[in-house]
Amino acid sequence: MHDQDHPAPATPTTRVGVVGLGAMGLGMARSLRAAGFHVAVHDLRADVAADFAREGGAAYDTAGDLAADVDVLVGVVVNSAQVESVLFGDGGAAHRLRPGSVYVMCSTVDPTFSAQLEVRLGELGVRFLDAPISGGAARAATGELTMMTSGSPKAYALADPVLEAMSATVYRLGDTAGLGSKVKIVNQLLAGVHIAAAAEAMALGIKAGVPAESLYEVITHSAGNSWMFENRMAHVLAGDYTPLSAVDIFVKDLGLVLDSARPENFPLPLSATAHQMFLQASASGLGGEDDSAVIKIFPGIELPEPEVELTHHRPNTHDNDEKGA
Repeated sequence: MHDQDHPAPATPTTRVGVVGLGAMGLGMARSLRAAGFHVAVHDLRADVAADFAREGGAAYDTAGDLAADVDVLVGVVVNSAQVESVLFGDGGAAHRLRPGSVYVMCSTVDPTFSAQLEVRLGELGVRFLDAPISGGAARAATGELTMMTSGSPKAYALADPVLEAMSATVYRLGDTAGLGSKVKIVNQLLAGVHIAAAAEAMALGIKAGVPAESLYEVITHSAGNSWMFENRMAHVLAGDYTPLSAVDIFVKDLGLVLDSARPENFPLPLSATAHQMFLQASASGLGGEDDSAVIKIFPGIELPEPEVELTHHRPNTHDNDEKGA
């Protein structure tokens, strides 16, 4: 484990690329630039990449063109299908990365996919770090993420300063890929269950006639509080379901949780129930809304409405991946 109190020295000569400039990736790219790295980017939204380049840096039309010019490529996309596209799709990065360079995967994926990716890239001479992230966009922008990483010592040797520039804490969990993703899966189990439980509790209180603001005040100062209740139920009070971390993210992530346990014949009753709640919300047309919108599946309750029409996004303090490339 590394700590920001004793960071590895920044090495501005190391060329870093970031693929995926969602709420997380954009902040990470800016943190790297602030640490003194030359940072280049790619995003399917060319205007977003161009805006970053105007701030300082460079934008590339394809992930492959970017990969050919960097030593460390950081992927901040939402799922394994997008990782596959970034690396092996048209204009992909895998065959353009130079031998000895490193691909740092920050996506939440099945740990088996991560382990297989290490082998596939290794056959091309490319090193790989399994490096899921936690902390939300605000911490991404200040270089204070938590990173759950695993990979070979040679991969760390090149990528360590890059990881340190993006994070407050880098957990080194092992020397093979997959362990970082396993820990992130456990984190997402808790996050998804906590959001679902928070929504259920708030819905029950509202149904029972307790003013939502009073319930929130009491619970956030009582033993039943959780980080997710405090964070997500504030969105419900505001009537603001701006899709920063969406319902469909937890359809995906809790699905990964359940998939990872199935080969072990391991029961996950709370995860399964929470997954069904997010699936119900998604099937009701709420998949693109903020994950706190899972509260809308409960019948017979009147949820708070925004006091004024929402014209801008909330600051994103969510603890999840964001779509980028």
